[in-house]
Amino acid sequence: MSELVNYSLNEKVATITISNGKVNALSSAVFTALNAALDQAEKDNAVVVLTGQPGMLSAGYDLKEMTSSPDSAAALVKTGSTFCHRMMSFPLPIVVACTGHAVAKGAFLCLSADIRIGAEGPFKIALNEVAIGMTMHHAGIEMARYRMTPAHFQRSVICAEMFDPQGAVHAGFLDRIVSAENVLVSAQAEAAKLAELNLRAHRQTKLKVREAYLALLAEAIEKDNVSLGLN
Repeated sequence: MSELVNYSLNEKVATITISNGKVNALSSAVFTALNAALDQAEKDNAVVVLTGQPGMLSAGYDLKEMTSSPDSAAALVKTGSTFCHRMMSFPLPIVVACTGHAVAKGAFLCLSADIRIGAEGPFKIALNEVAIGMTMHHAGIEMARYRMTPAHFQRSVICAEMFDPQGAVHAGFLDRIVSAENVLVSAQAEAAKLAELNLRAHRQTKLKVREAYLALLAEAIEKDNVSLGLN
């Protein structure tokens, strides 16, 4: 697919692997490659497993791009939020294999998948925007509110609390954890089971269940665009 994102198809399961340096930074180029990979999965009618490198799903947006200019940062935030909206409305199931740390936008990838399987270990899952001096954007607030328990939502979004994998299950970032060496194979096995669903019924039901949320998220993205000067 590209040097930044690998795509592999095994029967009905497409594994999409982010590979961009030590922290798997999410740049505009990475999102372009991720969208191309999702396009291919749709063509292949394949359930998606989205994963990263051992020990790291992603530490979030590419800081070089975020700090290069206000316009660059705003455009990247818009791209990232739009990608998460696509994940939540994707016509085929998406399973995240969280191979380790998932921070900031990396954690939002977990919040945007249908099933989230994490790796046991000394890993941190967090929305750390407030800790690093960023006011949480409207879209991020709605993504977190939709998937997290109310108490953990407050602690995470407002106070930037870090969670270990077990805590991330309780908070709503993950559905379950397995040993680090089994996280990818477990996610692929889960995807193979999901591939046996009636995928038309899955797609239609997903859109019904998430109709109000997807509209709210689109509204939040538009609100962010206005505040960031992208309109």
